[in-house]
Amino acid sequence: MADSKRDFYEVLGVEKSASEDDIKRAYRQAAKKYHPDLHPGDAGAEAKFKEVNEAYEVLSDKEKRSRYDQFGHAGVDPNFGAGAGGAGGFGGFDFGDLGDLGDLFGSFFGGGFGAQSGRSSGANAPRRGSDIRQSVFLSFEEAAKGCSKEVEYRRIEQCSDCHGTGAKAGTAAKTCSVCGGSGSVRMQQRTMFGVIQTQQPCDSCKGTGRIIEQKCQKCGGVGRVKVPRKRKVDFPAGIDDGQSLNVRGEGSAGVNNGPAGDLYVDVTVRPHHFFERDGYDVHCEVPLSFAQAALGSEIDVMTLDGVQKVKVAAGTQPGDVHTLKGQGIHRLNGRGKGDQLIHFTISVPKGLNSQQQQLIRDMDAAMPRQTAKKGFFNK
Repeated sequence: MADSKRDFYEVLGVEKSASEDDIKRAYRQAAKKYHPDLHPGDAGAEAKFKEVNEAYEVLSDKEKRSRYDQFGHAGVDPNFGAGAGGAGGFGGFDFGDLGDLGDLFGSFFGGGFGAQSGRSSGANAPRRGSDIRQSVFLSFEEAAKGCSKEVEYRRIEQCSDCHGTGAKAGTAAKTCSVCGGSGSVRMQQRTMFGVIQTQQPCDSCKGTGRIIEQKCQKCGGVGRVKVPRKRKVDFPAGIDDGQSLNVRGEGSAGVNNGPAGDLYVDVTVRPHHFFERDGYDVHCEVPLSFAQAALGSEIDVMTLDGVQKVKVAAGTQPGDVHTLKGQGIHRLNGRGKGDQLIHFTISVPKGLNSQQQQLIRDMDAAMPRQTAKKGFFNK
């Protein structure tokens, strides 16, 4: 039940005044914390992960957030308004039917009533389904090279038992005799300015324009149910942490033959033990022995395409950088790759025995003395 759910702001750990960026930042932190990939077999973490996604799905959408702020969980429940369209409707009633007065009421109640764009043509006007957000973890290599993954999510679909009518199989909904199927009734009120005509949701059909005498047991007369879904999603090479993919038409089903919403897949890239990304370039740190740095050598360095031989110039200093052209990350939806930048460090040995220590002393004594540069304070 909606009443048993935790407050969505509490789930994400943000204030009601939080900005879109604050909400997105909090969602990403919570999604990382409870993601099933990091807690295999932990039912508690999986439940929290689903709760976090549900909260973000609502609070990241301006219209849903507005309804949630006004009506709580009921405002974003598919049963809101007695099944008259769920998200986006108040019992199927459209304030646009009231003309200029409707604009006033719509503004007063924060909008979000009726169709998502333009004015509704009535209780049975088509309405677009809601969008869905789902987070996915990718490895560093998967993001760099591209991959395909199966994404699991839940969306609202037409009930398969009643085919969206809300009526029990073998029965049909009847047109409301009170409003004639419009979902609203006209009211007249005498005021000091004269007679004002307004429209309000029909009490008999709760604004749906239909009377269901025998409700479908599966959906409870709503005509829509929430079901689990899986879909293979292709992630392009070069996608980065924090970016999203839009899979059109894979969100919740529309109402009254309205178009389906979209599925947004938010990408989180796991950090790599060797590489660090900077745009389309990758950086890595490679230690050299004193001999390798002083005399020069050829070493094996890991790249995104495998191990590659790299020549180290004689006299290489700590902090010197060697660039491997075109060994970085594919440019997203573009040509070519970035570079790989190798940052050299000098590995100083520890735990030397007496013989090894003497050899270093002998070498140091044989080395030419370098004149120290003037320090800052000498200058």
